[in-house]
Amino acid sequence: MILDKKDRKILNLLQKNARISNADLADQINLSPSACLRRVRILETEGVIDGYSTIINQASIGRPTNVFVEVTLEDQSEDSLSTFEAAVKECSDIMECYLMSGDADYLLRVVVADTSDFERVHKSLGQLPKLARTRSSFVLRTVSKKIATIIPE
Repeated sequence: MILDKKDRKILNLLQKNARISNADLADQINLSPSACLRRVRILETEGVIDGYSTIINQASIGRPTNVFVEVTLEDQSEDSLSTFEAAVKECSDIMECYLMSGDADYLLRVVVADTSDFERVHKSLGQLPKLARTRSSFVLRTVSKKIATIIPE
């Protein structure tokens, strides 16, 4: 899909505030509400807008600490990768999982209350199938965090 300037502006405004009313969105991009809604629906149908979600403040639910865990598997066979990935999807402490190039096979982002809580998570990570080794790094402070890519207008 080719995005024009109005589509990009819609995307940027929705990334900043997905709860903006259609009337306010239309007003900010100088379109009628019906034309704006039609564009948003097309962006959704075409898969440009992948979904809407609520971002929860980790600290407010007692999990302020992020830990990045590099995972190396025993081997990189298709069976090992798919078995590991299926298990990761079932682990509620793992917020993100990326298949990587380089030294580690995967990079996980885990959220925990503190180091004691990470000990619990570390034990469960050790039970993941096809695991050879892990290396964990605690986040000291988040310097910059963007929820999504801002589309150049």
